[in-house]
Amino acid sequence: MGSISAPAPFTVLTDAQPDNTSLPAFMVSTTRGFLPRMEPVVELPPAFAKVESLLSRMPVKTLSGEPGLLADGKFGDAVLAELEDLTDAVEAHKDDLVLQNALYRDYSFMASAYLLEPCHMRFLKGEEYGLARDRLPAVLARPIARSAELCGFKPFMEYAGSYALFNYKLVDPARGLAYDNLRLIRAFEHGLDPKSSEAGFVLTHVAMVSHSGALVEGVVNALSAVSAAPSSSSQRTAFNAGLQSILGSLLKVNAAMEGMWDVSKPRSYTSFRTFIFGITSQSMFPHGVVYEGIDDDASPQSFRGESGANDSMIPLMDNFLGIAMPNTPLTAILKDFRSYRPGNHREFLEWVAHEQERCGLRAYALSVDAKDATPEVLESRRLWLKIQNQVRDFRWRHWCFAREYILKQTSHPTATGGSPIVTWLPNQLLAVMDDMIQMHGLIGGGLGSECDDIMEQVQRQRDTLDKEVAKYCAERGVSR
Repeated sequence: MGSISAPAPFTVLTDAQPDNTSLPAFMVSTTRGFLPRMEPVVELPPAFAKVESLLSRMPVKTLSGEPGLLADGKFGDAVLAELEDLTDAVEAHKDDLVLQNALYRDYSFMASAYLLEPCHMRFLKGEEYGLARDRLPAVLARPIARSAELCGFKPFMEYAGSYALFNYKLVDPARGLAYDNLRLIRAFEHGLDPKSSEAGFVLTHVAMVSHSGALVEGVVNALSAVSAAPSSSSQRTAFNAGLQSILGSLLKVNAAMEGMWDVSKPRSYTSFRTFIFGITSQSMFPHGVVYEGIDDDASPQSFRGESGANDSMIPLMDNFLGIAMPNTPLTAILKDFRSYRPGNHREFLEWVAHEQERCGLRAYALSVDAKDATPEVLESRRLWLKIQNQVRDFRWRHWCFAREYILKQTSHPTATGGSPIVTWLPNQLLAVMDDMIQMHGLIGGGLGSECDDIMEQVQRQRDTLDKEVAKYCAERGVSR
């Protein structure tokens, strides 16, 4: 692996400081992980009453159960008739970065609904998506541009800052992040009904990330243990404890992910998916989108859409485990997605990538040159393989979701983030499987029956994946 320029020292919060509004809403902590430091702001200040009104009337089905503006394609007209430019009101709250995140969330919801509303109306008729609106009016463009700038986001809907991780509220604060205690703040279709597939889709992601605090803590502790000198049995014990924390967190993340099947139905997904498409690489936006009132030349803008690929948990594991991705155009897209995460998350992931290389984390974990592996070293190898296996399991589940929720429901060739729908996920999944096979070959086995069973499953799934990707590529006339 090539050298990485050293990032600045990184501080992981042990106190998320939920009452501090001068810090960004998203900062990595051992208590909240990759969730925002506090529960998201639900209601906007009085100056944004018209924004609140439009958003409450926007969904296909409103909270009252009545049809909303998107049900009949009336949202765009309502924006132009009712909304005024509130950039000055956004600016008045520039020092409250938590409120700014809520403003960014709400304006990005309106921007996506406005631009993609024509595509949704065609979808309802069983037609192709056709063309979206390609000009974002200044009443939306200027406020979202300013709030995005203050929060460090792109001026378009993002996974963490808008659609998913800053878009939930608690029914009973005392019950915390229990799944049945979560509700959406904003929705496009029926998501204000907690039993809807849209709510299930978004809130499953919140449930998954609710387990990321232990993941962050385990990564930090494992890196700290390897960095300690000199090497000793206590060092190995501390390292293994960090790995155990990582493994425990990933098991909970995958269990939460499995719950998607029960709360969000495959045939329902495409009906709200229209609104989370991006601009980049999408047929709906062949010439990008002009953000009116932003600059004099009004050059078109292009941004990737909302995507689970912007989540930070599995990319954190890629960096921690030192998993090398293939040198392909698909990996180039993966790298582009990095810029669609909160800035503090990006810095943490870069720091982990540098630290694992600097301290020789992988070599320490596997200790392949050891003549006689001690029980503690064997335990490191087992835990390392089990962590890899959880990453594989996550990506395999993601592929299964893509197959059932997207590939079997629509012929649209690109995912919401602009990546090729058939080959994108297998690119990363195969990298993990190949890494596991290579690692297991290096240490020569000897890890017990559970790890042997894991490797047998990897080989089977790799063969299955090859066949499935070949099948879908042939059906859709795309190359691998």
